Amino acid sequence: MAKEYVKFVDVTKCDGCKACMVACKNWNDLPVEETAFQGSAQSHPKTTADTWNVLQYIEHENSKGGLDYLFRHSSCFHCTDAACEKVCPENAISYTDFGSVVIDQDKCVGCGYCVQNCPFEVISLKEYKDKNGKEYRKAHKCTMCTDRLEEGLQPACVTTCHTGAMEFGDKDAMIRKAEKRVQEIKDRYPNAQVYNPQGVGGTHTVYVLAEKPSVYGLPENPKVPTSAVAWKDYAQPIGKMMLGATTMALVGAFVTNKLFNKEGKEQDGGGSNE
Repeated sequence: MAKEYVKFVDVTKCDGCKACMVACKNWNDLPVEETAFQGSAQSHPKTTADTWNVLQYIEHENSKGGLDYLFRHSSCFHCTDAACEKVCPENAISYTDFGSVVIDQDKCVGCGYCVQNCPFEVISLKEYKDKNGKEYRKAHKCTMCTDRLEEGLQPACVTTCHTGAMEFGDKDAMIRKAEKRVQEIKDRYPNAQVYNPQGVGGTHTVYVLAEKPSVYGLPENPKVPTSAVAWKDYAQPIGKMMLGATTMALVGAFVTNKLFNKEGKEQDGGGSNE
């Protein structure tokens, strides 16, 4: 990989304007969605196949007994070691030279394994119909505006942020800036921290959080499942050498289903007694 880039999000500077959501919709030509009332200013409960970033609103009682209104721009984290890439049986998910993780729509078969195994729950499936009326699905998520990056532009959400809560640049520089910012706000936010989880190899969307990750609905220490590592890094390459690509594709579909279908695992384990 060449020079790596990071989108740095400082949640303490966000004022909840939702301009990032609008910019994302406009640039990626994503349709409007009708959503149920969320009980707050938040428009969507989470990201969807047609809404790739969501502005979260969180009411939180701080350590001093006061009430803080916390905001977070929520989108794909673009993990360095992405579980979605490892579990995809069609090799439809890949890394770019910018560090973003993208889905090749021509290869995606809508199996849903990426959705089930994303530790941040930012991938969704969208239903389509072909010219014959047959239904099929495709996985969608934030691309970090890779098409813009290729033209020397920044992600649409970053360019529209009027408070400077989001920046995009060299990975090391952005992480240093995040670490410096945490020190600046520690007096006001004692639990402030940089969120760049190493269990997924670090991410290319790095946050400065005012509170613990769980306050924002984020996993404290997300990791790539061991089964995914074993499949992608060991079983799949060895199997292809031994069986050939065609046979391995069939074996892969079976193994992936057993390893990564969470619903199946829950059902299988519900009544077992060993």
